[in-house]
Amino acid sequence: MTTTDATTTDVTTNDVTSTVASVPDVFEPARLGPLTLRNRVIKSATFEGMTKGALVSDDLIEFHRRHAAGGVGMTTMAYCAVAPEGRTERDQVWMRPEALPGLRRLTDAVHAEGAAASAQIGHAGPVANGRSNGVPALAPSASFSPMSMQRIRRATAADIERVAGAHGEAAKLAIEAGFDAVEIHLGHNYFASSFLSPKINKRRDGFGGSLANRAKVALGAARAVRDAVGDRIVILAKLNMDDGVPGGFWLDESLQVARWLERDGSVDALELTAGSSLLNPMYLFRGDAPVREFAATFGQPLRLGINLVGDRFIRAYPYQEAFLLDSARQFRAALDLPLVLLGGITQRSTMDLAMAEGFEFVAMARALLREPDLINRIQKEPATRSLCIHCNKCMPTIFSRTHCVIA
Repeated sequence: MTTTDATTTDVTTNDVTSTVASVPDVFEPARLGPLTLRNRVIKSATFEGMTKGALVSDDLIEFHRRHAAGGVGMTTMAYCAVAPEGRTERDQVWMRPEALPGLRRLTDAVHAEGAAASAQIGHAGPVANGRSNGVPALAPSASFSPMSMQRIRRATAADIERVAGAHGEAAKLAIEAGFDAVEIHLGHNYFASSFLSPKINKRRDGFGGSLANRAKVALGAARAVRDAVGDRIVILAKLNMDDGVPGGFWLDESLQVARWLERDGSVDALELTAGSSLLNPMYLFRGDAPVREFAATFGQPLRLGINLVGDRFIRAYPYQEAFLLDSARQFRAALDLPLVLLGGITQRSTMDLAMAEGFEFVAMARALLREPDLINRIQKEPATRSLCIHCNKCMPTIFSRTHCVIA
C-alpha cells in the first residue's frame, strides 16, 4: 500500500527500533501522480445541469469556484463526454475545440482559489438519451431505452475503437483547457461499465463472456488516455465495485479489473463507487428515495407510472457514514494503487477513519452541494457537522437540469 506524503515515527522498546507509518492528516498537502494537492479532499463529480448548448456557463464556473474557495484540494467537473452520442442529453458538455474557452475560464477560476481542477471524461453508453442527442445511444447489446423510447444500438468493434481513442483526445483537450487531472468514468453502467456487467453485456464476441473480454473496453479507454498524455496530467478512474443488482458486475470481478489497471500503469488512482444509473441508482446514494419528486419532473403518462411503480426502481437504502467502506477495504488490502474513498464522507471523524484505513484521499458530493464551504469550516472546527440530511431531493433535478446529482 502506498501512502503519499506520510511521515514516520521511530518507536524504541528495549533497544529494538521499529518504524511505524503515521496516519496522514487529511488537511496536509498530498501527492497525486504528478500533482501536489493542498489537501486530501476531492469534490466528487456531480452533474451540474449548467451547460446549455453543451458549453460552459458562468453559473458552472461560479459553482466550481465556490467549491474551490470552500477549501477542497480538487474539484471535479462532470460530465465531459468524449463523443456526441456519449452525452446523457444534448446540453451536456462534450470535449471539442468549441468548448475550450469556457473550460479554460473554469480552470482559471478554480486555480485562482488555490485548488486543482479535474475533468470527468467518459461515454454514457446506454445511459445516453439518443432522442435528445439526435444520435443513437450505444451499448454492448441492442436494447430499448425507456428514457428516449428508442432502440439502443449495439456497438461495433469500430465504435469501441473510436470511443477509446476519443478518451485520449478528450484528455489532451483537458490539458489544453488547463485541467490538472482527468477522471475516466468506468462506473454506473455507462459505456465501459455496461461492458463489464454480465447482466447488460450479452455479446458472444471478443468483448463478451469472460471477464477478460468484458474488461477490454475499460482497460482500453484507460490505456488510450495514458498513451495520449503520458505523465502530463493526473489520471484517475471511477470504478464500480459492484452494480448493486443480481447478475451484475460484482466485487470479485471488480477487484480483478482494479488489479489489471494497476498492473498496466494506466491510472494514478482509483475512486471507488457503486450502483447502476440504468438499474439501481439509489444504491450509490443511500438515504431517502424521492419518488414523488422524480415523478414531478416528467409529464404524463410517465409521471403516473413513476408514482405507481417508481419505488421498484428508485429504491431506498439506509444512510450511514462511510457506507462504501466495507467493500473498499477489500480493494485497499489488494492494491498498492492510491485509492479515493467515496460515499458518506461528511465529517472530520470519517475523514480521519479513511486515512487510518489507508485511503489516500476522500471524495465528497452531496454534503458539499448543501455547503460549499464545509471543508473550510471543518478545518477550523473539527466538530462541525454537515447540514445535508440525505433526502436526495437534489437527484430529480438532473431531469430539469437546474441543480446537481452525482455522476
